[in-house]
Amino acid sequence: MTLKPLFDPVVKGRPMRVAAFLSGSGSNVRKLLELQSRLKREEGSSPFEVIFFFSDRADGGCAGEKIALEYGLPYFSYDIRSFHRLHSIKRTVSTPEGLSARREYDRLAGHLVQSFEIDVIALGGYMSYITLRGCVNVHPADLSILTPEGKRKYVGDHAVSDAIAAGEKVLRASTLWTDAGVDTGPLLMVSEAIPVTVPVPLKDLLKDRERFLRVVDEHQERLKEIGDWKIFPRTIEMIARGRFALDEEDRVYVDGSLVPDGYREEG
Repeated sequence: MTLKPLFDPVVKGRPMRVAAFLSGSGSNVRKLLELQSRLKREEGSSPFEVIFFFSDRADGGCAGEKIALEYGLPYFSYDIRSFHRLHSIKRTVSTPEGLSARREYDRLAGHLVQSFEIDVIALGGYMSYITLRGCVNVHPADLSILTPEGKRKYVGDHAVSDAIAAGEKVLRASTLWTDAGVDTGPLLMVSEAIPVTVPVPLKDLLKDRERFLRVVDEHQERLKEIGDWKIFPRTIEMIARGRFALDEEDRVYVDGSLVPDGYREEG
């Protein structure tokens, strides 16, 4: 069996170079930059370095430009909606035409990744499907939970609402090494849990759609603090230190040990 590190600092001989891709508030990326700064203060250096920002929005709805300015980093935006409109493309990758268009859109970002010698793309709230490889994403569900058929149970944009509606008692966030599917890549890390609390019996809550969605939003915000904001930067740090590796079957290892349900830290 051969293990291949997601990043090997010994072979590279330098910090891991990260590109931050984002679409909205950029809170995950900010936490990543805060960790980078803290490691530099405490250890004298950081094992990773955020090199540039890329956003799929150019309408002011993404906070990436503000954060990039604050940290003195290059910022690039390429509005995907304008791309779709100008090319008369529907916003879907479920067809060969849509996937081909997505690859065309990603070509620019790919050139940036290559030019800046990026090792890992950190998807910090990047809402678009991406065809580039070497990406870490964070998802608001425990991806180790499977259906009876062995597929991941809570995937896609409605993972939190699906989990609450299914009666889950706790919620967790996950990080993954992306592949060509939707939330199907190798599971890297799983966060601590937050309890699910509902104001009325679940069967009654599900009858009131507006109230149910408010509960979902409240849980998603709570999960960011306990989940996303902790495990997203921590995963990037661990990759940069050479701790994550994959075998020939894309199974995940940490420090040489198999972690089939994702790496989980105590406390």
